[in-house]
Amino acid sequence: MISCVKSDGVATIKIQGAFDFSCHKAFSDVYEKVKSERDIRVDFSETTYLDSSALGMLILLRDHAKIKNGSVVLISPDETVNDALKMANFDRLFKIER
Repeated sequence: MISCVKSDGVATIKIQGAFDFSCHKAFSDVYEKVKSERDIRVDFSETTYLDSSALGMLILLRDHAKIKNGSVVLISPDETVNDALKMANFDRLFKIER
């Protein structure tokens, strides 16, 4: 499940459960809601898994934020998700707050 909350010019996208290709439509819907925001936080506190399609969705989100001179911060990944992000060198592309 993917949800979004906007507050003080920052959008927070919360991903619950597995973040994989089956989430593409839900992520696209949320992306449409946040594309007017400069700064976006992606909350992984309840994410159990992510795959390469999820990584691709995050790259698209990052590219959008860069166009607006904004940022995407990945927050609260558990050890498994954090390891996957590091393996893909996402710690070089994103700020990750544990």
